[in-house]
Amino acid sequence: MTASVEIENLSISFGTVKVLPSVSFSVAPGECFGLVGESGSGKSTVLRCVSMLTDFWSGTVRIGGKDVRSLPLAERCRLLQMVFQDPYGSLHPRQSVRTVLAEPLRIHGLGDREARMRQALVDVGLPVDFLDRFPHQLSGGQRQRVAIARALILEPAVLLLDEPTSALDVSVQAEILNLLARLREMRGFTYIMVTHDLAVVDHMCDRFAVMQSGEVTEILPRSAIAGNGATHPYARELIGASLEYEGQR
Repeated sequence: MTASVEIENLSISFGTVKVLPSVSFSVAPGECFGLVGESGSGKSTVLRCVSMLTDFWSGTVRIGGKDVRSLPLAERCRLLQMVFQDPYGSLHPRQSVRTVLAEPLRIHGLGDREARMRQALVDVGLPVDFLDRFPHQLSGGQRQRVAIARALILEPAVLLLDEPTSALDVSVQAEILNLLARLREMRGFTYIMVTHDLAVVDHMCDRFAVMQSGEVTEILPRSAIAGNGATHPYARELIGASLEYEGQR
């Protein structure tokens, strides 16, 4: 199952501060689309609006041609899921992995729960006996794999990835990114990935949008990174700084 994402004139204000003036972009079915920019540029806010975790925005968001505002909650949860940045904060410390994975299955009335939970762990590269572990018994990378398993267990079409590796050690980051790339290849997921790291974009994304002060300054193919093919001054500056940093490592 896969789906497109279309965002038109997405706008949101917090009090008198307009965080997203008007954001528009589209993501093809099965594409990995990146959102990059400095902290506070509105990247994560876009994901929160698309997922309806924040619902007082204006504009249009369609998933697979369906307006997210008109979708029943259960259908929306089956269609899209989100993986959060902090694996230490996204799992309840007093709930076992079994409880974490069983809850969405119970809410949506899905059968074969034990088989589904076991398969979800296998899909993210964890042993099935981890079902009876608690978050404090897991490493950061293992926790994030559980969070990904939780997102996958309802078999969504779209995954929203909010810096899913930034809280992890460098060696673990590569493992999680490779896992996400493999899952997309296997299942045909559509990804929208927020990241600060253009090396992650280069590894994962087909295209990416550069955001500044809540606005999309430019949408570029992944190939634009290596030769800094951006035309907008801010996008050129951002890519140039990343290339300079990578060259000094």
